[in-house]
Amino acid sequence: MFINEQIRANEVLVIGPNGEQVGVKSLKDALTLASYAGLDLVLMNQNGNPPVCKVMDYNKYRYEKSKKEKESLKKQKQNSQEIKEFRLSPVIDVGDFETKLRNAKKYLEKGDKVKLSIRFKGRQMAHPELGREVLEKFAARVEDVASIETSCKLEGKIMTMLLAPKKEK
Repeated sequence: MFINEQIRANEVLVIGPNGEQVGVKSLKDALTLASYAGLDLVLMNQNGNPPVCKVMDYNKYRYEKSKKEKESLKKQKQNSQEIKEFRLSPVIDVGDFETKLRNAKKYLEKGDKVKLSIRFKGRQMAHPELGREVLEKFAARVEDVASIETSCKLEGKIMTMLLAPKKEK
């Protein structure tokens, strides 16, 4: 965005600090008008005929624009939940189970969803109930912070379950 002396046009359409249209002025007159007001002349639309300039406090404008961008990013981040995946095994050890449980609880408390998956290898496919037991045990242990969004599903060799954080009232 061009301001003050950076503007390269002979005549510009000037808009006052309160949004009123001042009219078509020469660049020199528009700069004088802005300096009397103690503000900047900012080129808003250079493709117009004549180009459109506004008398405003440019630093304040930049500050408010960046503030709006940060606010929209914050809202965008609140709307998008991440899904963290934890891979378990039907024969998982107690220590590994506890570690994955602690990490999953952290993510759930942060507001992210957690996807649990168990991959069956070889002869483990003969006993899918072992995998289901592990997933149900995991879900029962995080029951205070999460609810089951999709229950156990077996797709090929992989069994999955999706946990969502509980809504706070």
